[in-house]
Amino acid sequence: MSRLLTLVLAAAVSFGAFTAHAPVLRHHDVRLTDFAVNRISVIGDSYTTGDDDGGIGAKGWPPQVWRALTQHGIAVTPTVAAEGGAGYCTRGNRGSVYEDLTVRAVKPTDALVVFFGSRNDIDVDPTRLSIAMYGTLKMARQIAHSAKFLVIGPPWPTADPPPAITRIRDVLGYQSELAGATFVDPIAARWFVDQPGLIGADGVHPTDAGHTYMAEKLAPLIGAALNPAWRRGR
Repeated sequence: MSRLLTLVLAAAVSFGAFTAHAPVLRHHDVRLTDFAVNRISVIGDSYTTGDDDGGIGAKGWPPQVWRALTQHGIAVTPTVAAEGGAGYCTRGNRGSVYEDLTVRAVKPTDALVVFFGSRNDIDVDPTRLSIAMYGTLKMARQIAHSAKFLVIGPPWPTADPPPAITRIRDVLGYQSELAGATFVDPIAARWFVDQPGLIGADGVHPTDAGHTYMAEKLAPLIGAALNPAWRRGR
C-alpha cells in the first residue's frame, strides 16, 4: 500500500506542477500571437502630434497611415511617442529629446521604427547634433535588433530652406546611412512647396490637409517596409 500511495502522490505532484505552469504557457502563447502583428514605433515632433493648425486625433498623419495599411491588408500595432518642440538635441514642451522618446516607444519586437524631423534642432551645433543622432539611432538599434528603420528629414514649406535646416538634413542623412536606415528627404522631394493650403497660418505647421498629404507620402513608404508587395503595386 505504501508503494501505491507513493505513486499516487507523485502523480498528484506532477499534475499540480503542470497546472501551475499552464497559465504562464497560455500567456506566452498570447504574446506570441501579438508578435505576429507588425509593431511600429514612431518618434517625432509637432509634425507628428499635430497642433492648433491641424492634425489632431484621427486627422493626424499616423492614424491615416494605419487606416491605409489596414486597407492593404497590413495589420499594425503602433506606438507613437512625439512631442512638440522636440528634436535630437532640443527639448520639447514636456522636456524630452528624441532619445527619451525612443526609450518610451521602441520595443524589441518592433518590425519598423520611424523617426520624423526635426527642424527644432535649427540652433544646435552640428557636431553635437551628429553625436546625438548617432546615439539615438544606435540606442533604437540596440533595443529593436531586427527592425527596419525609416528616417524622415525635416520638411520645409518653401523651396529655399535656410542653411541651418539643410545642415540638419545632411547630418541626419549621414547618420541614417551609418545606422542602415532608409532616409527620406522631404526638402529634396519638395514636400509642401507651392502648396500653401497644406501649411497653417503660422507658416510652420501642417493643416488637416497637410497631414493627409503627409499620410499619402508616408503610407507607401511604411507599407513597403512592412510588405514588399506594396512596392510592387499591390
